[in-house]
Amino acid sequence: MKFTYKAGNALDVGCGVGGRLIRIMQNRGFSVTGLDVSKEMVGLASKNHPNHNFINQDICSWGTSEKFDFIVACDSIFHLPLAMQNPVVSKPCQLLAKGGILMCTFVNAEGEHADQWRGETFCYSSIGINENVRELINNGLSVLHLELDRYPERHVYVIATRP
Repeated sequence: MKFTYKAGNALDVGCGVGGRLIRIMQNRGFSVTGLDVSKEMVGLASKNHPNHNFINQDICSWGTSEKFDFIVACDSIFHLPLAMQNPVVSKPCQLLAKGGILMCTFVNAEGEHADQWRGETFCYSSIGINENVRELINNGLSVLHLELDRYPERHVYVIATRP
């Protein structure tokens, strides 16, 4: 499936230090705003991509009146508490410009749990496929693509648009 887009403003929710996604968006002509809760990650992203805007804020409380032509939220939203899933899934929908594209990932499960990795505790939560898709549709988006990947197929990515 080939998607068409118009370059403009892009938002990377949970941008981390930037990297590949920021470079791809930049190479496609987007002006990128990156958002991350980690001050250290935002500092590194600003250093790695000085021509873009990076904000140290929590997506749960961050607000803007700006609309974005492309929004990516990969491997970030599912680290929020379960109670924040519905409001935060709705937020990028509200920030998406008409004709804009949203690409996000979530987990094919419902509930919350914690895992250990390299001595750190990581929290995960999800409202499941049906509720995530319902949030997108209820916020005026049309789902263009949904795919499960990463064995055992509990990782979901979706591409949606505001028609």
